[in-house]
Amino acid sequence: MSTWLIYALLSAITAAFVAIFGKIGLQHLDANTATAIRSIVMAIFLVGVVVVQGKLELVSEILADRKALMFIIFSGIAGALSWLFYFMAIKYGTVSQVAPIDKLSVVFAVIFAVILFGEKVTLFTGIGIGLISVGALLVALG
Repeated sequence: MSTWLIYALLSAITAAFVAIFGKIGLQHLDANTATAIRSIVMAIFLVGVVVVQGKLELVSEILADRKALMFIIFSGIAGALSWLFYFMAIKYGTVSQVAPIDKLSVVFAVIFAVILFGEKVTLFTGIGIGLISVGALLVALG
């Protein structure tokens, strides 16, 4: 099995637990405040990972690359907005409805990759994107 596929599956499994644990934790709390606390936990955890891997000195390399840093900041803002909207959605909706709609991010990512990077969409890719779209809507609205 390819390394990327193993990491992608682990990402999907742990992302599923974000929804489950988030739904349990949000029952009587403000979604935005809970998201902020989640972000702090994530930041501490990830800094710990970088320290354990011995890569703390690479921070200066990232800070020196202004263009890369700008897009990493944009990515962080987009991620924070995504988490805020996601936590608000699972607070007021069901996980079985919110999670499939959230996964439409796959469809949007492919569309943006085609527009911004000129990535090619094959017939099979197009069919897959269509099936993801239809499937997400059927699960969420069914």
